[in-house]
Amino acid sequence: MKNSFREVSACESNVKWENIISREFPLYSRNNDIRSEFERDFTRVIHSNAYRRLKHKTQVFYSPQNDHICTRIEHVNHVESISYTIAHYLGLNDELTRAISVAHDLGHSPFGHKGEKILNEICKKDLNSSFWHEKNGLFFVDNIELLEDKDGYKQNLDLTYGVRDGIISHCGEIDENIIKPREEFIDLKEYKYPNQFAPYTWEGCVVKIADKISYIGRDIEDAVTLGILDEHLDQLYDLLGNTGGTINNTVIINNLIYDLCEHSSPEIGLCFSDDALNLMNQIKKFNYEYIYGSAILKPSDEYFSVIIHRIYNTLKNAYYAENTYDNLNKLRKFYPNLIDGFLDWFHHYSSDAERKNLKNKVLFNIVNPKDYYFAIVLYIAGMTDKFAIDTYREIIGF
Repeated sequence: MKNSFREVSACESNVKWENIISREFPLYSRNNDIRSEFERDFTRVIHSNAYRRLKHKTQVFYSPQNDHICTRIEHVNHVESISYTIAHYLGLNDELTRAISVAHDLGHSPFGHKGEKILNEICKKDLNSSFWHEKNGLFFVDNIELLEDKDGYKQNLDLTYGVRDGIISHCGEIDENIIKPREEFIDLKEYKYPNQFAPYTWEGCVVKIADKISYIGRDIEDAVTLGILDEHLDQLYDLLGNTGGTINNTVIINNLIYDLCEHSSPEIGLCFSDDALNLMNQIKKFNYEYIYGSAILKPSDEYFSVIIHRIYNTLKNAYYAENTYDNLNKLRKFYPNLIDGFLDWFHHYSSDAERKNLKNKVLFNIVNPKDYYFAIVLYIAGMTDKFAIDTYREIIGF
């Protein structure tokens, strides 16, 4: 019901408040800054390069010729809109949901979840670790993304705990219905796999649900636009009968938001009615069978695998401890854009780089091969689809 969560919102009266707004390092202050802690987080995210690149990253379908197919940044905007509506109605802190929403997918690689799976395979083989976008998103905002401070020094984003927790806790692939925040204030590095812990705030829980609401209907819209579901439209109309037999994403979203707000309470948790939950699960099952598992997507998936592995192996094969820079410089003759781009990026985080205008964390030591391999993975993860394809084409010579 309206404002039923106001007493548990992320505000100064909440017993978790000091933990929610805590930062690893204090942000620089201004005498004329009128923003709240979460508003500062929001603006820091939207001014970051990782956020800008989302507009050229695949959501589900790689379709550069169609401007109306959802990209990662449009999905992020959908999540922001849905989570704001829910939080505002329930009396939660919509500034916090807004900041989590725009940041929640910063860790996505090029080519959507297929790119994520490829990088995970590489990490398991060479680093004995896993790659999943929620963890990578937290690593990016904590360590990779840099902003200039008022004195011209580049520093890490240093977001609040509440936003950082919302990023790594947002996994929307789980079919749980009732969601409540955890009580424990944990070191977020304790996360070993997606959905290991519930979010720390109710606002983080809202974003987690909004993520799921946003993609199940929009993925259908895109699949219909591209003709992937032509042979399954009758089945789809039957499934969406409660929307009047139309494939209308806004109707699906509105109905699910209303149902969630009507059936949720701080005592019960955020939850849907049985009918709404069943509809969501049926839509998700349909999507996995006829969209994500479609044979139409397999050729592009194979292409993405070739691209990512070729970029990774080209840089990996140059490694030779302290002589790696020499090897990379030799490759510059053949792949100038790849080598110059990678070295410029690597030097921001390397222990042997000049740090005249850098105050960010040092991440890599060139004498450690795993540092170097991890750096390549992170560099690729930050690429847009187009940049990855252009880099691959430079490597193969056209």
